[in-house]
Amino acid sequence: MLKEAALDGHTNIHYSIVNYQSVIDSSHSMRFDAEFFHPDHLKIQHQLEAISSHRLIDFQVEIKHPKEIQRNYIDDGFLFLRAQNVRPLSIDLTSNPVYISEEDAERLQENTIHHKDILITRSGANAGQCTIYLENKRAISSSHTFIVKSGKLNPFFLAIFLNTTYGKTSIERGKYGSAQPEVAPYFLFQIPMPVWSNLPSVIEKTYLQSKKLTELSKTRYIEAQTLLLTELGLTDWQPKQQLTFVKNLSDTERAERIDADYFQPKYDEIEKGIENYSDRPTQIRDEFKQNKSTFEVDPEKLYRYVEIGSVNVSTGEIVAEKVLGKDLPANAKRVLKKGDIIVSKVRTYRGAITIVQEEGYVASGAFCVLRENGEINKETLLACLRSKLFLTWSLKPNTGTSYPTLDDDDILDFPIPILPKEKQTEIEQKVNESFNLRNRAKDLLEHAKRAVEIAIEQDEQVAIDWLESVS
Repeated sequence: MLKEAALDGHTNIHYSIVNYQSVIDSSHSMRFDAEFFHPDHLKIQHQLEAISSHRLIDFQVEIKHPKEIQRNYIDDGFLFLRAQNVRPLSIDLTSNPVYISEEDAERLQENTIHHKDILITRSGANAGQCTIYLENKRAISSSHTFIVKSGKLNPFFLAIFLNTTYGKTSIERGKYGSAQPEVAPYFLFQIPMPVWSNLPSVIEKTYLQSKKLTELSKTRYIEAQTLLLTELGLTDWQPKQQLTFVKNLSDTERAERIDADYFQPKYDEIEKGIENYSDRPTQIRDEFKQNKSTFEVDPEKLYRYVEIGSVNVSTGEIVAEKVLGKDLPANAKRVLKKGDIIVSKVRTYRGAITIVQEEGYVASGAFCVLRENGEINKETLLACLRSKLFLTWSLKPNTGTSYPTLDDDDILDFPIPILPKEKQTEIEQKVNESFNLRNRAKDLLEHAKRAVEIAIEQDEQVAIDWLESVS
């Protein structure tokens, strides 16, 4: 007998007693570390094995490990999907998308992602995150993501299962390494796979309904932005990068900047376009109060921490990380309130802008946090900040090269239009409808995950009845 013990970070000791044969079994890849035999991992393993003797490999599932080549990113071409674009049950295509040439795409042909392929991040802090690819764009995967062909399994069901407590724990168990955790592809094949006759099709229906609501949510948000830009007369505005232009020496002295990009005429066009809208131009600092709240960290308290990577640039959804106070980074500075607008000050996450939908978050100091305090509602400001106008302009005051950032004052100085109340109300309704649809879409996916867990814990029909009652 082999006894392995592991500390949980407090005073309790978790231990498992396992047969020596379990250690040398080939399906365990000769693992004998305590984490692999953690009681929680073994419990999940036994629960799954109790309802099915099948494993992922039994369903002709393919797991492709994309290759790596030297490549160059270009402005337009074939979408190159990196691990950072893969989120749990979603794909963030607006978080700094990159593209490669047709020549590079041809050399990476075996990395092509097809409709309904499942993607699993292979390494790093987010190793094991999983989604299904339902986009219409042809995409090429980086080497940091597995491409999974679902074989005889319903791909929607497989994606949901891998995101349940049972699926995530099974993937977690197969990770190895500490500094740079990796998911072992061989171990993925060994994950016990439950089999049901009717639940997969019900899960697929729920998943597709969620996708439909997500797309409708995006449509409503685009409509809100269109209302804003149409009112400003800037619907067709496109940024133009000029190679040559003239500026006075006094302009550089006043700005205390001499870099050419800062003085690009396109930035002046944005500011003048907004300021010319009304006779009374204003700035964010005049209409919104900056939330500079701080808090005293309780080392033993569990916090819901929002860093810049926690905001889905595509949807505005916040996925907070639960962190003990003693493990919070030094930059955890802000207490967020429902209705606050958070604006990323880091260039690589410049689209990480959203309205906080609930209480109980603390946030990184890498956000500028704003609250309504004037004639402009938060929904109109959100539409403005996430428009191509602000996202283009936000490149102007950037400082730094390896880690470009904005200052709070840069954001507070941005000019914003005071729209008529009725127009602001229209934008508010569109934005709120967008958030509500997105939340409903998220709920459906959560219901689908819970239904799979109910089927594992109780019965397939109980799970189907429950899912249909809440969907």
